[in-house]
Amino acid sequence: MRFTPQFLDELKARLPVSDVVGKRVKLKKAGREWKGLSPFQQEKTPSFFVNDEKQAWFDFSSGRNGSIFDFIMATEGVDFPEAVERLAAMAGLALPAATPDAARQAQRRKSLYDVMELAAAYFADNLASRAGARARGYLADRGMLPSVQVKFRIGYASPERFALKEHLGKHGVPVEDMVEAGLLSAGDDIPVPFDKFRDRVMFPITDIRGRVIAFGGRALEKDVAAKYLNSPETPLFHKGDNLYNLTTARKAAHDGASVIVVEGYVDVIAMVTAGFPGTVAPLGTALTENQLALLWKMADEPILCFDGDRAGQKAAYRAADLALPQLTPGKSLRFALLPEGQDPDDLARAGGRLAIEEVLGVARPLADLLWMRETEGGSFATPERRAALEARINELANGIRDEVVRRYYRQDWAERLRNAFAPAGGYGGGYRGGGGGFQGRGDSGRRFPPRGGFPQGGRSGQRPGQGGAGPGLGRGPYQMMSPQLATSPIMRGQRSAMSRREALILTSLLNHPWLLEDHLEEVAALEFAHPEAHRLRAAIIAAYAQDHHHASDPEGQSDKLRADLVKAGLSEQLQRLERAITTQAVWGAGPGAAREDVLSTWQQLVALHRQSHSLLRELKDAELALGEDGSEANVAWLRDVKARLSEVDGTEALIEGFGESSGRFHRSV
Repeated sequence: MRFTPQFLDELKARLPVSDVVGKRVKLKKAGREWKGLSPFQQEKTPSFFVNDEKQAWFDFSSGRNGSIFDFIMATEGVDFPEAVERLAAMAGLALPAATPDAARQAQRRKSLYDVMELAAAYFADNLASRAGARARGYLADRGMLPSVQVKFRIGYASPERFALKEHLGKHGVPVEDMVEAGLLSAGDDIPVPFDKFRDRVMFPITDIRGRVIAFGGRALEKDVAAKYLNSPETPLFHKGDNLYNLTTARKAAHDGASVIVVEGYVDVIAMVTAGFPGTVAPLGTALTENQLALLWKMADEPILCFDGDRAGQKAAYRAADLALPQLTPGKSLRFALLPEGQDPDDLARAGGRLAIEEVLGVARPLADLLWMRETEGGSFATPERRAALEARINELANGIRDEVVRRYYRQDWAERLRNAFAPAGGYGGGYRGGGGGFQGRGDSGRRFPPRGGFPQGGRSGQRPGQGGAGPGLGRGPYQMMSPQLATSPIMRGQRSAMSRREALILTSLLNHPWLLEDHLEEVAALEFAHPEAHRLRAAIIAAYAQDHHHASDPEGQSDKLRADLVKAGLSEQLQRLERAITTQAVWGAGPGAAREDVLSTWQQLVALHRQSHSLLRELKDAELALGEDGSEANVAWLRDVKARLSEVDGTEALIEGFGESSGRFHRSV
């Protein structure tokens, strides 16, 4: 909206600068001026001055100054039109309408805002009433305290078909307005319009100014066609142009919080409650271009946090494809994949802020994610396949509209291609990309440092054409890891402190690397909870692949493996790994155990670990079932799962030892 100079002058005349600034800065009179502490810098001596006569403020600590519009934009992180709107509301001055038609539309929207506010208040009151007991139980099971419910204005829509319609009718709201606001289901095949949301937990959706414009409803019954139901498109609500929790997140981002994108309303609330106020979510759709633009207004590199299953990975790839053409210098995305079978709500309740920080801390850049998609599980044993990969990478880079970003992506991916396909030892002089601008060098001709890709298979120094049949990450110099290994949790950030059982599994591999000979895919597929467990496992596999020629000397192989990990900067992680093992009873994980004892211990450790993760998934299902139906059967199911889980958590693989090298051969006999 364009504002006339006369309108802006009227705002300045009605609002003294000291009144506007005084809402955020404590001011004291100083002659004809006012002074206070800078809102932009930490200081003890006031250097911030306001002059109402000049209609301006001056911040000598940061060198900033301006009008009331500049102050609102700088302190609240809004653009100029919204700053004008906020100041107009403060002054009680109506915004000018460009045309009579625009004026009518503005008045119409205002009346619909009033309708939505009435509906939100009704749903909130309903939740607090006796009728909302079941919905309150569901929210309590999800860990939402009453204070959190009030903060997000969560409500409940009763099962009756006309409850909201009758309530709004008592307040004089016409049925036509209810339909236009998306609150009633209506149409040629519906003789009498009825409530769209019934027996659902209600999440109000607000616009950028905090006004309710729509709702998301979560069904409490199991057999409902749509678990989540959103408001339809209305004059107020366009789902691809807004984000859930946008108002709060934008203010938090302006104050320095990270901007994080999750998939659902409950996930947003869990993240905000755990201490991440800059969290938002799309509104029932995949991320759109307009939503991406909103994110980039708040942060240069928002973090997209997806479930760690295949569906979450596909959602991440869709978002990457959407963002790639629109990248500009400094504007990109990062991606965090959660443990498989978990969403942010699960993670926050299980491990709190620390668990979330661990996942976000290993978020990957956009370039890494796209490289992973194009290469995971692929075999590039022929020149034609390698050429096809280069063509795909080239096509992706060409889709970037910004020339500078496009050039750097070409350089980055050219380096990855060279590192992926140049055999160890530099045989053949390295890889040089072909057409499409993949030169692999910067403008100065200097080679770029190697970038992260997948660890390569084959033995050290192996030349093209050699079989590489040893148990490395691949079976030749041009094969990426297997699909099972590529989609395993190795590449994902995980949650919580490392458990004793995870530490025992890793210690078994460190002391007995030969286990990887027959159990590589099994090791890669294990679901670990701690990010250090993932990092150590990946490093162990990569080091073993390089040092497999030590296989004839088991003790030397273990020592060399530990030395490689220390050389890779993992000495502190190794020390923490040792401290995580609080018992010495698991003989078979130790360095002196016989091969038979090691295998028996390994099998039990893996079986217990898998059983534990299976029970955790069942626990989640039982909790959801109880939240939807508080029957005795569901209560009993939950108790049973918890009992079985406690049994597993208290059990380790206890092998007495029968191998001669274990030193207890005669006892076994």
